[in-house]
Amino acid sequence: MTAIGFVGLGAMGSRIAGRLLTAGHEVYGTNRTAARAASLVERGLAWRETPREVAEVASIVFSMVTDDAALEAITSGADGLLAGLSAGKIWVDMSTVSPAASVTLAERASALGSAMLDAPVSGSVHEAEDGRLTIMVGGEEDAFAAVEPLLRELGPVVRHIGANGQGLRLKLALNISLAAQMLAFSEGALLAERGGIARELAVEVMAESAIGSPFLRGRAPLVLDLPDEAWFDVELAHKDIRLALETAEREELPLPSAALADEWLTTATSLGYGHHDIASLFTVMAQSSRRLQSPAEPKRAEPSTSGSKGPDA
Repeated sequence: MTAIGFVGLGAMGSRIAGRLLTAGHEVYGTNRTAARAASLVERGLAWRETPREVAEVASIVFSMVTDDAALEAITSGADGLLAGLSAGKIWVDMSTVSPAASVTLAERASALGSAMLDAPVSGSVHEAEDGRLTIMVGGEEDAFAAVEPLLRELGPVVRHIGANGQGLRLKLALNISLAAQMLAFSEGALLAERGGIARELAVEVMAESAIGSPFLRGRAPLVLDLPDEAWFDVELAHKDIRLALETAEREELPLPSAALADEWLTTATSLGYGHHDIASLFTVMAQSSRRLQSPAEPKRAEPSTSGSKGPDA
């Protein structure tokens, strides 16, 4: 088996690395917080102290972090991932970051004789655990062909989208729809409930109807009982929406659904739901409507923000 590296063993990265271990691959890894990788080390992951050390020992290096700043932190400097790359190696970044930042890193990797692919995923922790991710890849076709068999161990849908940054652009396009779906579903369920229809019944029928996408069917139970651990939290969803808006602004492209989602995700964060699942938009909308109806009504206690940060959907 090819030696594989993995930098960023958070909620999603740890599960993806775990699947590679289960498949019998030799996996080297590191993470900002070493304790989060303890269970993987017990399963056979070879721990390394820095991203550079991971890149030096592996032929194919995966990375998955939360945003542009985190990606810059793991790639730059004497201990960064780029310092460990050399000719012939392939770097697969599965983070959801700005296409422009990813393209710049691809150019830096190319100058070292390595190929870099952006390969963001659609799916949450459950899909990652079960190998049901959808993976969108941007970058050189030869590099894609070399890693495609590995990617297919992580999900049944693996598509080469185009040049560097194109996988990320499609991921941002997809997440606009996720946010818009959650908003529309929430306002529809709230309209039904305010008219005397039981929330459980409204949510069940809506999820089973023509509008019931896989995303909404999965989120319907969370509208009824919001979990402590997010599948895809508000802060990460908001980050993706803002990346889409920033990308579109440079091209003078209007994104009305994304703009509306930006407003509601901002409200959700202000009410303390930043680390809760995006399904919390229903609760946020319900609370906001009560405040509009009764300005003097005491504000409900804000929910705990102790839930784990969710992954990219």
